[in-house]
Amino acid sequence: MNFASEVVDAADPERLALLELARDGTRREWTFGEVAAASKAFASALAQLGVRRGDAVMTLVGNRPDWVITLVACWRIGAVALPCSEQLRAGDIQTRLTAAAVRAVVCDERNTETLQSALAQDGSAVPTLIVGGPAAVRPSAAPSSEDWPELAAEDPALIIFTSGTTGNAKGIVHGTGYLFGQQLQATEWLAPKAGDLVWCTAASGWSKAARNTFIAPWLRGAAGLLHDARFDPHDRLEIVERERVNVLCMAPTEYRVIAKHATLRAFPDLHALVAAGEALDPDALRAWRQATGLDVRDGYGQTETGQLTANPAGVPARPSSMGRPLPGVRLEVVEGELVLADPTTDPTFFVGYLDGTPAPRDRPWHTGDLVRVDDDGYLYFEGRHDDVIISAGYRIGPFEVESALLSHAAVADAGVVAAPDTERGSVVRAVVVLRDGFAPSDALVTELQEHVKNVTAPYKYPRVLEFSDELPKTASGKIQRALLRQL
Repeated sequence: MNFASEVVDAADPERLALLELARDGTRREWTFGEVAAASKAFASALAQLGVRRGDAVMTLVGNRPDWVITLVACWRIGAVALPCSEQLRAGDIQTRLTAAAVRAVVCDERNTETLQSALAQDGSAVPTLIVGGPAAVRPSAAPSSEDWPELAAEDPALIIFTSGTTGNAKGIVHGTGYLFGQQLQATEWLAPKAGDLVWCTAASGWSKAARNTFIAPWLRGAAGLLHDARFDPHDRLEIVERERVNVLCMAPTEYRVIAKHATLRAFPDLHALVAAGEALDPDALRAWRQATGLDVRDGYGQTETGQLTANPAGVPARPSSMGRPLPGVRLEVVEGELVLADPTTDPTFFVGYLDGTPAPRDRPWHTGDLVRVDDDGYLYFEGRHDDVIISAGYRIGPFEVESALLSHAAVADAGVVAAPDTERGSVVRAVVVLRDGFAPSDALVTELQEHVKNVTAPYKYPRVLEFSDELPKTASGKIQRALLRQL
């Protein structure tokens, strides 16, 4: 297996691969021939930096071709891509640099200051390629040999970090088989046709981004759209119409916000709407259906598992349902929890953790998500079995936010839970105990919120922050989050 040679190089070199809408307003179409040539040149540049098969390469790049080309270049030479969100702060990046033993970084010029701060904390000198500005490196020479390695399904290809409840984010490793395994969800859920244009709006650091921005579309003979700009409801619809997008993949929060703040309308070229990450409410579903004539088809998966369920293409979607198991994937509901009964039936199951612990393929995988199932086998999300907060599709571990708050001089203790929100589903709520000499105030709320944004990725900051004299805890000192929610 080699994704670069079998998918990119094997495609018609004149066929459209990517449509780039850059932050400066320029528009460029990239053919498969151009992506192949650019990824070969980047593969050569990475090799010159000392990157070898199995080495990790971090990307700090937005939704732009440099990100796609870097990932393809990594897979071309058997390196492991570690795409990171541009929202990460120096501490988050430093953790990933160390945990993954990163051999090289490809960084957008706008993120160089944050990267340098992380490298200073790490004390290392990781070689870096700068893209996206006047100092950008544009490798031109292709490698002398194009004898790309044949890789096994278990050979590492991608590292994604996921949030937990009791510690820092942990690295999940996917193999080369994960890339080709996207064919299942690409056929049953995303469902682009050959020649279609697919727009997955997920930021480049998230697991859904690579697989639905270009991996799944390319496997189906479609092209991907890259738009490197902030979310704007009106702009989103204008681009869908102007660029004649055929398949739109967005977070449920984006569907909700657009339905509330923009004028929905029919789009003649649009034939598929898909969402994943959290349940989509019936009002938003109804608004999109009435305006476009299309159902928003929900699906479900985890960083570790990839896609597991879908409201399939060609079938009316069940409102608020994550759909049914993808064909061949053995899922069961055990005491209300969704369980992957046989991980070997999941073609995108991870190969292990970054610390070397292998994935548990010989026993059921407990997702930690509580669901109910109707008579037709459709699944409905009920909540998390643990305390991970799902906000606008982001999975946020309370420990990370608590640690950020505790690094402020005013905070003696902090507990974090989810609070309901009409647009985001849930938001982060923090209850803070202050040190002696500090008093609650609106100004301190703002200061603590800004502090969290500066210490860790801004999407994790507590949108609700309250003060208390103490937190409910067990005899061993653990926060009782169920009681904390009731405060």
